[in-house]
Amino acid sequence: MGVGILSEPNETAGLAKSAQEIIDEYEVPTRDLAGIAKTVVAGLAIIMSLYHLYGAVATIPAQVFRSVHLLFVLVLTFLYYPSGRKGGNRITVLDLGLVVLSLGALGYVLADFENFIYRAVTPNTIDLVLGSITILLVLEATRRTVGWILPVIVIAFLVYAYVGPYLPEPWTHRGYDLARIVGHMYMTLEGIFGVPIDVSSTFIILFTIYGAILEYSGAGKFFVDFSFAAMGKKESGAGRTVTLASFLLGTVSGSGVATTVTLGSVAYPLLKRAGYDKETSGAILSAGGIGAVISPPVLGAAAFLIAEILKVSYLEVLRMATIPTVLYYLSIFLMIELDSAKRSAAAEAKMSTAATTGSARGSGNQTEAGKAPGLGELTKKYWFHFTSLITIIGFMVAGFTAIWAVFWSTVIATAVSFLRKDTALYPRKLAAALESGAKGILSVAATCASAGIIVGVVTLTGLGLKFSGIILDLAHGQLFLTLLYTGLILLVLGLALPITASYIVAAVMTAPALIKLGVPEYAAHMFIFYYAVLSEVSPPVALSPVAAAALTGGNPFRTMMITWKYTLPAFLVPFMFSLHPAGLALLLVGSPGEILWSTLTAVFGIVGLVLGVGGYVVSHASWLERALLVIGGGFLLYPLPLLDMVGFGAVAVGLALHWMRMKAARTLAA
Repeated sequence: MGVGILSEPNETAGLAKSAQEIIDEYEVPTRDLAGIAKTVVAGLAIIMSLYHLYGAVATIPAQVFRSVHLLFVLVLTFLYYPSGRKGGNRITVLDLGLVVLSLGALGYVLADFENFIYRAVTPNTIDLVLGSITILLVLEATRRTVGWILPVIVIAFLVYAYVGPYLPEPWTHRGYDLARIVGHMYMTLEGIFGVPIDVSSTFIILFTIYGAILEYSGAGKFFVDFSFAAMGKKESGAGRTVTLASFLLGTVSGSGVATTVTLGSVAYPLLKRAGYDKETSGAILSAGGIGAVISPPVLGAAAFLIAEILKVSYLEVLRMATIPTVLYYLSIFLMIELDSAKRSAAAEAKMSTAATTGSARGSGNQTEAGKAPGLGELTKKYWFHFTSLITIIGFMVAGFTAIWAVFWSTVIATAVSFLRKDTALYPRKLAAALESGAKGILSVAATCASAGIIVGVVTLTGLGLKFSGIILDLAHGQLFLTLLYTGLILLVLGLALPITASYIVAAVMTAPALIKLGVPEYAAHMFIFYYAVLSEVSPPVALSPVAAAALTGGNPFRTMMITWKYTLPAFLVPFMFSLHPAGLALLLVGSPGEILWSTLTAVFGIVGLVLGVGGYVVSHASWLERALLVIGGGFLLYPLPLLDMVGFGAVAVGLALHWMRMKAARTLAA
């Protein structure tokens, strides 16, 4: 996927190649199969996608459907993912052995289903053996797809379920033997086949298939081209262009790292010519990329879990995410504008010269006339890709379930691709999209299966309530401290776990504490979701900034810290809708007047914080001005009328002092 506006073809091609290498490094590479193996495995992946599309319109017993889903996931994981980083591109005897074990362990569930489900409390020897094998297979699939940390955590939870009587208070519990643990995890809908794998087998895989259909029909490329044509003609707008492109591309990618690096391979030359250094370029790319995971109409995988856990429609989750998403991107845009305003006249002149030279050289994605395609031309040719931004929401507003909405959106995206020959999903390209959709679910599904084991242990032992009690004791029953501890727990979990796993673990362990202190259940889960997402831009690990730094060649830690500065206001937004009932208006809960007022004060709060943290208004701000802006912005973020007035006053005083100081400086200069 290459746009190449204001960049040379060779430079863009080289970055595109390194981008795929970086995605492989940070998201675990799959095998590059060839020959008969490639054909057979691709065929299995296509069958998996078709099965789940069929499942969207057919009625299949839940445990049967989830078992078949997990069987596909395990088989394809062992065929696509090598056992180690240097496992090579050949399928080994070990991989085939694991495939056979998967077929046996899950085929057994399907072969004797009626009797199987009634033996959960008293499993026989074969149940125990095959159940234990299934747990081990899930752990190995998780290790291959997301690393060893999550499997170790799962093992720790299983050990906890077994050794309960030997633990000190408050961790002690009655303890469960192997038969009870395996039966609960393998033979009921409370463990491996619980809510996480249910969401993976229904919502998430349909959205990965949908995203693959959009990608192979050229929607992702179009959104990047459109962003560059709309905002990128002047290099002074490079940061805005990249941020808009990140938002649009995220509807196709669904991954913070993939969005960051894929867009970076195209946009970094533009950012470099605009005068951005390597670290700031990486920060812009990663901040926008991770924002794609929290942006409607397609949020991260954890959002589907929220809908299922809360028993609400996915449209409700989208609605609650709308204003926080606006605030998130507002903070990034403002930070970018401040950075742009701080540039010296010499840098602006240099940038202008580079833009002229770059435009004269041309791009790697030109029209037949030799010029980069304009906004009107792009829109006229590829307008139908915009349907992907509205079809899902439109169907749900019309009363369709999320599953039906994404199913019919997939059908529409496939149909409209035939409006142009270069986007048409002819059989070969459609098959590739279906294969990609199945591959895209493997790591998420393995994570969900492992997370199901964790949830199963928590429900079996009552660990969630125990852990919530500990948090409440440490926080002395204070809501702010409880939220703070929850956020810190998520940031720690995010050091080693993907977003989906972080959310699930924290949801079962910390949500009860928040709910007990009066936070509505939906607000508690949205708080946990946002901090799970933000863990990907938080020091000291921060996968998205590190991946961006690998692409730009910048210092990873400095890239990380600049990204953190760009996204800092976003860390405060979840507190805004959790600390006080009035803040729920930011989740579009309340009267129109409450929603409008809360949104306005939040916007002004973000502006105050950005100006204060950025240290620039119309010129460099003094420390006193910055302090007033930050304090005022902070007060505006807390939803109380009195504090709002104090916040407005502090921001106004800070801006007035800055204006008077600038006026005095101009008078002296004159």
